[in-house]
Order: sequence, then structure tokens, then C-alpha cells
Amino acid sequence: MRLFRPDVDRLTAYTPGEQPQESGWVKLNTNENPYPPSPRVLEAIERVASSRLHVYPDPVGTSFRKAAAELLNVEPDWILPANGSDENLTLLLRTFADPGELVCAPYPSYILYETLAAIQGAAFSRILLNPDWSWPLPACREQIENCKLLFIPNPNSPSGTFWDQETVTGLVPPRGVLVLDEAYGDFADRSDAIKILSSDVGGRVVVTRSFSKSYSLAGLRFGYAVAHPDLIRGMRKVKDSYNCDALSLAGAEAALHDQDWMLANREKIIATRGRLATALEDLGFDVTPSQANFVWTTHAERDHKQLYEQLKAGRILVRYMQFPDCIGETTIDGLRISIGRNEEIDQLLTALNTLV
Repeated sequence: MRLFRPDVDRLTAYTPGEQPQESGWVKLNTNENPYPPSPRVLEAIERVASSRLHVYPDPVGTSFRKAAAELLNVEPDWILPANGSDENLTLLLRTFADPGELVCAPYPSYILYETLAAIQGAAFSRILLNPDWSWPLPACREQIENCKLLFIPNPNSPSGTFWDQETVTGLVPPRGVLVLDEAYGDFADRSDAIKILSSDVGGRVVVTRSFSKSYSLAGLRFGYAVAHPDLIRGMRKVKDSYNCDALSLAGAEAALHDQDWMLANREKIIATRGRLATALEDLGFDVTPSQANFVWTTHAERDHKQLYEQLKAGRILVRYMQFPDCIGETTIDGLRISIGRNEEIDQLLTALNTLV
């Protein structure tokens, strides 16, 4: 007797980065922010915890939506809060893609897109990026002709590549919705998201944002979507009644109100990113130019998985990633290294100096 849905039986679950629970690790594997969140976040959470936990939270996050709308210069009905950016990805699939309909994403990129499409029973197609992480235009436009959802992480993971407005707007599916996943957007030199939402194709674009990276709130689980109100209304029908708890709503709103704190941490991360890239190149690594809070690096003469294991043996975690079936049916692998504090990066570089 089969208990599970066939789609679940066939599913290979997404595997997140390692999360050791004991101290003593240099943790550079899951793109968390190494700096603490704004003190205003903790104050807001404490206020709510002492007075509002006996009642349900605002089901639509009104106060947060107003704060986000003011920051982005849109109306509050353009904003949909979510339990992490990943929940919005799930809502998008449940809202727009019927079982069997086509969902696309670039490859290599965030593998969770494929997992979520499989859970929904949607068909999935990888758009194979060029070796320099550019899009294979115009061939991929044919691939997305019948696509209901196209996910574009911008900047991309694992490469950190940023694609400009012209490229992104040229990829809106003619019969579907483009999802611009800006989980790492605050680390890029610029964001074209609002310009894209205001363009001729903006009515078929959804931007998703995360508080896990730039706002140092990975443990809080909060994100939001920005889109035309018609699209937000449809997604709101699908979400859980109280999908965001009172603590995360309060903390996220407080984080938005302290942009100076976030931007100061951002500048430290960007400076360390540049220092790490230069040091890796001095050690013989190739480093892809990054607009995110991590770098993607490879070494022509070293086994990447072995390097990962050797670093782990020294209690330094980076992310070893392997992507089979890329251009020319080759396999791409390498190390994605999150940007930590300077002292953590120094420990990593000291270890690598003995290994390469």
C-alpha cells in the first residue's frame, strides 16, 4: 500500500548546509551574516514577547508592510510578508503553477527551486548558463516560451553573479511570471527591482527579499515579496492564516527602521569579500566576481571535495557544491565561501596556505 503521493516518493529532498550546534567552528558555509542584528530588533522582540504572545499576530502584517512600502517607495498592498523568503517561493508555485505546468530556473543556481517544483508536481527545466555565468540568449527565450514561473536569483548563488535590468526584463515569460529572488540583493552594487516592477512587464514580476542575510536574522525566519497588488492578492489567498509570528513581524520591522546598522555591516562584508578574493587568487584559486556575501572559487590543481574535507577536519566549514550536467554535459564543482568576520577569514586563509 502506497501512502505517499508519487511526487513525494520520487522526490530528492533539498539538503541545506551543515549547522553544527556546538561552538568552536569557523562557519563559512550557509551565507549567514557574521555580525549581530540591530539592537532595535531585540528591543522590539522583547516588547512583543512581554505583552502580545497570548493573541494571534496580524495576519497580513500591516505595520511591517507600511515600513517596507515606505522604504521601497511603493504602496503597502504591494508587500506580502512570509515565514522566510523560501515560503514565498512555495506560495508562488502553489499560486501560479498547476501540476504538469513548466517551471524554469538557471543552472547552476539555487537547487531548492527544483525541489519545490517537484513537490507541486510541476515540470521543471534547467536553463544551462554559459561557463562565464551569462545567459544563453536568445536560445533560452525559446525554452521559457511556455513557462509559468521563471526563477532568477539575482545575485545568483553559487556564483554571486548580478544580471542587469535589460537582461532580466528580457526574460519575463510571455505566458507566465518572473520571480526575481533578491535574497542577496543588499550586497550588490545596485538593485533594479523597483525599476523592473515599474516597467512594461512589471505586472508579471514578483521580487522576493530575505532578512536572513543583510539584516542578520537567519534565525528569525522572515522574508517578503513585492509585486503588483493583483499578484499579491492571489498569493495571499494561498498563504497560511498566520504565516508570520508576532516576534518575527516586530523584529523585521525594527530592522527596516535601522538602515544605518544594516548598511554598516554590509560595508564590512563587502570589504572583507574583496580581501578574501584577492587572497584566494594569490593562492592560485580562480574567483568569480561576486555581488553577494560569498564567493565562488575553484582551483585547477586541487580536488575541491578534498579541500572541503580537510578544512572541516580543522573545524572550518565551507560549502562544497557539485553541479552535474552543465554545458557540454560536464560537471562543475567548487567551493562557495561565505564572508565571515576578518578573524574567521584569516583562519580560513591560514589553513588554505597549508593545503594548496
